[in-house]
Amino acid sequence: MAESAHVSPLAPAEWPELPPIKGVALASVEAGIMYRGRPDVLLCVMDEGTQVAGVFTKSLTASAPVDLCRANLAGGTARALIVNAGNANAFTGKAGVTSVKQTAAGVAKATGCRADEVFIASTGVIGESLDAGKITSVLGVLSDRLDENAWQDAASAIMTTDTFPKAATASARLDGKKITLNGIAKGSGMIAPDMATMLSFVFTDAALPAPVLQTLLQQATDRSFNNITVDSDTSTSDTLMLFASGASEAGSDIQDPADPRLKAFSKALNTLLLDLAHQVVRDGEGAEKFVSVEIQGAESDAAARRIGLAIANSPLVKTAIAGEDANWGRVVMAVGKSGERAERDKLKIWIGGVRVAIKGQRDPDYREEMVTGHMASRDVVLKVDVGVGKGKATVWTCDLTHRYIDINADYRS
Repeated sequence: MAESAHVSPLAPAEWPELPPIKGVALASVEAGIMYRGRPDVLLCVMDEGTQVAGVFTKSLTASAPVDLCRANLAGGTARALIVNAGNANAFTGKAGVTSVKQTAAGVAKATGCRADEVFIASTGVIGESLDAGKITSVLGVLSDRLDENAWQDAASAIMTTDTFPKAATASARLDGKKITLNGIAKGSGMIAPDMATMLSFVFTDAALPAPVLQTLLQQATDRSFNNITVDSDTSTSDTLMLFASGASEAGSDIQDPADPRLKAFSKALNTLLLDLAHQVVRDGEGAEKFVSVEIQGAESDAAARRIGLAIANSPLVKTAIAGEDANWGRVVMAVGKSGERAERDKLKIWIGGVRVAIKGQRDPDYREEMVTGHMASRDVVLKVDVGVGKGKATVWTCDLTHRYIDINADYRS
């Protein structure tokens, strides 16, 4: 597959500078799994005692690496993470299981840890066997290259159809100490997360125990990655993991996720994950516009989210936005098909802050030229009040252009 030189017009203007996190080192290398002339394997090595949390795809055709991570997560500790791009090792039967076991054993030997402290993630083509030897053969090189500052190379190594590497950093005070969080992610297509994201890995020097991390991660995921969509397709490989090296020694005595001392840390984690989630949408395959869908007046927050996703996943809504056509009738359609309660004769719709519909019909004061400029912008905002309750949610998506077809029609070539 030839990689595109095209970079999303929605990409961040510059790479964020990620500070080192004590107890975490990274390295990447070209292993020739699918791509040529770029790194495609990432190794992260963490200090002994690192705590781990994770959320994964709910897909019933989950990959072999996802199964391994779920099993190893029960131990609560992590020493190494190995990630490859180009082959998802999904729907590969016993060969896939053998591959992850061989990879875990190789990484354990190279890093001096137990195999059940190794976590694996793979992304790329589904249904093709992954030769573990291609990964284990480069472990020596990876071990020699480990660097606490190699964040940009790490983010680049896990890309597939992504047009730019994704990263974010945040900080917080915990027990009077400054805590750092760094995160990287990949994702561009097959984006409709269900309890996780495409691939995303977050690291912190906090000393929080695994059960606390797990709760905080799940809560933050529901506010970020589970509220984005590019194409309504949930990957077999969705993996989001949070590693806490404990180097700061802050928070080690916290056992309750609701402990008030965690307020700043939780806010920082939420901010970081939302930043990464937005970057994934901004790199949606073929995306030209970033779209926010704000729902209010729903029966519940969960109902509002489902209505928002019905709008955000509608090909008709997304193509109208791509064509800069303020066809709000397609929004009406999507609300109606969501399966959630909505009061037709109380429905209100705004585009870019301009009310276009009220009381179940076109707003008498609305003229299409009022939103022409907004529809031509890179950031489009749709807002809907469904008129039945107090539930609210915001969902983020992108437009649907012909380039999405071009990318996916050529994906394996």
